[in-house]
Amino acid sequence: MNNHEQQMLGILKQLKNEFGVVAVKAEFEAEGTRTDELLRLIEIARRADLGVALKIGGCEAVRDLIEIKQIGAEYIIAPMVETPYALSKFIDAKNKVYSAREQEDTQFLFNLETITAFNNLTEMVDMGSQPGGVDGVVFGRVDFSGSLGWGRDAINEDLITDYCIKAGTVCKPTGLDLVVGGAVSMDALPMLAQINANYLSRFETRKIIFSNAALSIPDVDKALLHAVHFELLWLQNKRAYYSLIASEDDKRIEMLDSRWKILSQ
Repeated sequence: MNNHEQQMLGILKQLKNEFGVVAVKAEFEAEGTRTDELLRLIEIARRADLGVALKIGGCEAVRDLIEIKQIGAEYIIAPMVETPYALSKFIDAKNKVYSAREQEDTQFLFNLETITAFNNLTEMVDMGSQPGGVDGVVFGRVDFSGSLGWGRDAINEDLITDYCIKAGTVCKPTGLDLVVGGAVSMDALPMLAQINANYLSRFETRKIIFSNAALSIPDVDKALLHAVHFELLWLQNKRAYYSLIASEDDKRIEMLDSRWKILSQ
């Protein structure tokens, strides 16, 4: 492991031991995580004894499901599931790739990130809570706010919090998890406390997933600061990795370019 990865590992161990962190997160969808990046993240997570969450590319991304099944993940999230039909496609896809026994080791969740999905939530939760269905709902506040025509700054407004609370009220009787994400930072702590008072399983930043129990820790704001530091180190490590690849053939390119110029004359 390089210096960046050693620092990342230290942060994860502290977050797990002191702040109830349960997993690290990557995305094939909006983040566009490449397989080599994912493997590095998984190694760091495993050394910290943490789970891995992966957002796949869509509700029927069978190729993604096959790949992550080979690598291993504790949480798989399907994005932009807005209708019962889309949820049925995700359920069918994961049941096709994962046997019932294999699903015992992995939780499957879908993203609630538009007002359309919210309006269909009761029906989708009823479907998802059936045997062979899903394990939970991830409320993506940034995209949800955008679906209402609001900007990113609206995510901590009372209206968005109310939608999260209502989503928890729908999920709670069925036992499906409710996870809240979308630009979660220290500013979100009062909102998360309100949601947790009703129903909340986990909350997540871009890269770190916390148990709701972390909200009862007095200095949980420090944990969110560590989560920002972890993401910064992750991006710096990614940049250094690809910069090295981009420059590894520079000398040979220069030599061949000089030779070609001579030969071409």
